[in-house]
Amino acid sequence: MIRRIVVAAALLACLLSGCSDQRILERLGFLHTASYDLIPVENKHMEDQLEVSVTYPVIDAQLRKVKYEVFSATAQTSKEAKMKISRKSELSLVNGQLRSTLFGLSIAKKGLWEYIDTLVRDPSISQRVKITVVNGNANELLKKKYPSHQSTGQYIDRMLEKEVRSNNVPEITIYEFARDYFDDGIDVIVPIIKDQGVDIVVDGIALFEGDQYKTKLDAEQAIYFAFLRDSFKQGDISIDLSEVGLRGEYIFSTLSSKRELNVKRDSSGAREVEIAVDIRGSVLEYTGDLQLSDHEEKERLEKLVSHYISRKLNAIIKKMQKYKVDSIGVGKHVRNSMTYSDWIKLDWNRLYPQTKIQTNVHVTIKDYGKFER
Repeated sequence: MIRRIVVAAALLACLLSGCSDQRILERLGFLHTASYDLIPVENKHMEDQLEVSVTYPVIDAQLRKVKYEVFSATAQTSKEAKMKISRKSELSLVNGQLRSTLFGLSIAKKGLWEYIDTLVRDPSISQRVKITVVNGNANELLKKKYPSHQSTGQYIDRMLEKEVRSNNVPEITIYEFARDYFDDGIDVIVPIIKDQGVDIVVDGIALFEGDQYKTKLDAEQAIYFAFLRDSFKQGDISIDLSEVGLRGEYIFSTLSSKRELNVKRDSSGAREVEIAVDIRGSVLEYTGDLQLSDHEEKERLEKLVSHYISRKLNAIIKKMQKYKVDSIGVGKHVRNSMTYSDWIKLDWNRLYPQTKIQTNVHVTIKDYGKFER
């Protein structure tokens, strides 16, 4: 009985005093987006400065409106920059609602892990925070006002979510970045965006070696990269049939793709990799001369589109091998085909660019408009 009275008294005292860790929502600034850029320093004996910007919503209770504040600071480290930013705001800035981080191309080329590591170690930051590279200056993009959008950070966040659903870009969070960074059988990829005047556009997929940006795939190549990366169930392709010797345009919609990657040996004992891609979809629009209701003509179109997609995939593979980035995880399958001790001795980074990688694409038109096969 005495113990219960003591506990009740302690709880009552805590409520009356307000408790030392009480936080009032109106006094908190919930960070939504953060951006990072390197600022070169003329003095060769000094390290480049880091510019950090953050944006967070501020609620105007009287006007019943939400506006987004953006603050910036320059420092040696991201934590120091955020401390400086905190001194500029009347609110206590907290990380619990952080959704996205933007990294300028200058910092991506030097290496991102130093900054990702800081985010990984912070227990208040979710592992689902998105990572995006900006083809240009990330801070300038975040601070810019776009007429059709109230908040630039929210605009970017929603645009990427929509593109991820269509498999036009991969969803890369702190978790995925750290997972692939420490995996010796795959390299990191990150969506890349850029400012295009009155809008922001997806500029493709940034390919990394380790944590350093090496090259990118254009936005038009992103769906083809998705075929190589994994299986998926949603996407669209627009194909100019003049590239396969036909007239017209071909829109392949509601795609589902199944990818299988097999590692085998040729007659000389050298490893070679086959990527089999089985694609099924609907013809949303077709302006050519072939009659899709005719079985033979439809099969002809399927074979031509299969060869067309295969050429696109091979071009992406050649580019990845040229820049020595294993962005689709071929190394993971090679590693799984042998003992780990043999894998360690293999020196995959050296062998990957010379490895023969073939694609085998099979396209099936499952329906065309209201007509089904």
